[in-house]
Amino acid sequence: MRAYGFTADGEGFLEVPVPEPGPDELLVRVRAAGVNPGDWKVRDGAYGTPPPAVLGRECAGTVVGIGDDVRGFAEGDEVFGGNPGMVGGWAEFALVTASFAALRPDGVAPESVAVLPVAAGTAFDALAELDLPEGATLLVNGAGGGVGVAAVQLGVARGLRVVGTASPGKHELIARFGGVPVAYGDGVVERIRAAAPGGVDAVFDLVGGEALRTVAPLVADPATLRSVADRALVDELGGSAVERNRSTAVLTELARLVVEGTLDPHVTDVYPFDEARAALAEVESGHATGKVAIRISD
Repeated sequence: MRAYGFTADGEGFLEVPVPEPGPDELLVRVRAAGVNPGDWKVRDGAYGTPPPAVLGRECAGTVVGIGDDVRGFAEGDEVFGGNPGMVGGWAEFALVTASFAALRPDGVAPESVAVLPVAAGTAFDALAELDLPEGATLLVNGAGGGVGVAAVQLGVARGLRVVGTASPGKHELIARFGGVPVAYGDGVVERIRAAAPGGVDAVFDLVGGEALRTVAPLVADPATLRSVADRALVDELGGSAVERNRSTAVLTELARLVVEGTLDPHVTDVYPFDEARAALAEVESGHATGKVAIRISD
């Protein structure tokens, strides 16, 4: 089958065997796949995935095979989910972890659900961990990316006041989804305090480094710091990294929120499979204005 990934000589299209589903796996004929920063990081060796490997951490498609002991899915189901080992989705056929898969609702495009497991799933898990009461103020540090935009929407849906740091070009987007945008850079703490005069109850950090260290003192209790960008620093500051709950229940809830209009997956670019390289380059550039997906098949 045709797939897109990388070898020791670089990235490109590959011819690889159709995989066989094992325990807790679904074999899916892929319709669409999400593109994430983690994809180019996998290619560059950040997670120790040896070449050759197929890229793609999330996808949506039709179930054509079911592994042992899998319950709740049947051949022909339209599903979306994450991939074993967080690779393999950019292919004509892919394995999806059954316990991290959900049914695609009728009327929702494959691209819209294909981009949910990584970004929206991470945001959902962070907010579930923080479990802030209605009316509390959440600071999303780095709100302009895929995880941040989802966190703004999910926070607003929980009844939170959400303040988000971002570059000026992302401010309109954050405001559109109900957040209060604040510019990065010198004076950011003062701008956050002006945007949240009642104080900040928790920080969800997507930047790490000095950006996290700068905003951390805004919370009275360091235990309300969460980060997906800098595990070592957030631990040093008294907070914690976000622990992913990769489950069918989370994906089902995210799909429900999409159907009811509470969560916009915000897919702004869909590339045909032949242009997978361009899709990855857009995300790697850091200039994507929303989620990027690849259309693998009809």
